Amino acid sequence: MRGLEQIPWLYDGLMAGAELLGLRRWRRRLVAGANGRVLEIGCGTGRDLPLFADPGRVIGIDPDLAALRRARRRAPAVPLVVARAEALPFADGTFDTVVSGLVFCSVQDPPRALGEVRRVLAEAGELRMLEHVRHTRPLLARAQDRVQPAWTCITGGCHPNRDTEAAVEQAGFCIDPEDRLARGVMRRFAARVCRAPADASRRNAGDGG
Repeated sequence: MRGLEQIPWLYDGLMAGAELLGLRRWRRRLVAGANGRVLEIGCGTGRDLPLFADPGRVIGIDPDLAALRRARRRAPAVPLVVARAEALPFADGTFDTVVSGLVFCSVQDPPRALGEVRRVLAEAGELRMLEHVRHTRPLLARAQDRVQPAWTCITGGCHPNRDTEAAVEQAGFCIDPEDRLARGVMRRFAARVCRAPADASRRNAGDGG
């Protein structure tokens, strides 16, 4: 049985309703700071693609060919690639920005996928992410745990109880507190690979010499 996320026309209908209720503003904030060479992971049916300031510098990937066919109609100039987040078919340091909108709730192996994000980002590159996450209130978080198996089956992979922000930090990224928005279970944030303390010490020593 295919989940809701694997039925492009149904997924588009649900997202259109959510965008009328405010999700479109979140999407605009997500892509607003994307600069340079951009990779959108899990672009799906392409709802973010027309929002980029320079779509000509964006590449979209998704594992679902049917979703990419709909994305092609929304953004005919954007190169689209069938690929999974856990195995990005790009060289190291290819992108200045990686964008992910409502994707990592469904990624099968988030640590591996975040490792791939680190690999394809340029040295000063930025990860921009929009997600729904595990609730901070324990009672509501336990409710998410209870519904997760059925929800994941119905949707085709979505895990409502993932703490994606923590996963991003565990992967070696530092989230920018000035570029973070939190409302309920929704999060929109930007992150960069954390600088190692040893690197900072070497730079300071060099400045003093």
